[in-house]
Amino acid sequence: MGKDTLTGLKVSHAMRKQVIVLEPGDTIDCCIQYLIKYKINALLIGNDGETPLGVVSKSDIMGAWYAGLPLSTPIEMIMNSPPLFCGSDDTLDSALDTMKTNNIYRLYALEKNSNSVVGALAYPDIVGLLYHYCSQCDQGIFNKTKEISNDRIKRYKVHEIMTKKVESCKEDASLESVVEILSGSRFGAILVSDDQNYPKGVISKTDITLCFRHGQDLSVPAGTIMSTPVASCFEKDPVESAIKTMILKDLHRLFVIPKENKSVSGVLSLTDAARLRSGSCHACITSRIRVDKS
Repeated sequence: MGKDTLTGLKVSHAMRKQVIVLEPGDTIDCCIQYLIKYKINALLIGNDGETPLGVVSKSDIMGAWYAGLPLSTPIEMIMNSPPLFCGSDDTLDSALDTMKTNNIYRLYALEKNSNSVVGALAYPDIVGLLYHYCSQCDQGIFNKTKEISNDRIKRYKVHEIMTKKVESCKEDASLESVVEILSGSRFGAILVSDDQNYPKGVISKTDITLCFRHGQDLSVPAGTIMSTPVASCFEKDPVESAIKTMILKDLHRLFVIPKENKSVSGVLSLTDAARLRSGSCHACITSRIRVDKS
């Protein structure tokens, strides 16, 4: 396997050190409050001082609402068990392989020779590290101190790594049907579009989670709860540029269009960007970056 930007880097270089653990008896309502407050997609569940028992994600919350469970339901009733772990000294490449193989969004890092959780690693954390290196690279498109020949450097474009399948619905579709689509697709959001597939809005799992907590009815039309405007980029944009937009605007995805006023042709997520294992440049390898050892 060839080198990439992540080659030689460890989980500890990218993981988030703040890990929130809730008790099995805590309620779904409590879980939602923490998910929203800390802008995270999942929480560990366990007893104090013991190895965590499970994980509750926004997908699990969404499923609980669809199943008709009340907000007072203990989260041990909906958690996925057991959590998947990695070591803080494991390589990021191996962690990514584990995430991809198991089709999961995150791993929890254990301290060496211990069952103590010391961090959480998700796709956005890996993308953030990649962007850190891209923004400092001499060959980066945002480097203001050096003129770069675009003919000399082959850069990844959005259309090369985007997911071409886009889940969508119409504005009059029920929220219940939206939940069904997202539950079956593992997508983090659904596009609300018109008859020409032109984007009108977006409904994410965060939106659905909030609807659950606020007592919204599953029969309401998608158009009443969708978020606007739709964050987008162009097919031929450099991946590095799209990543910058997502990081600075705290977005998990951008819907992709061929050009202005055209229908959506794909979606670029932080998951897609992380699986690239590089920044925007085909030549981006570990010899061009320096890991901060401090």
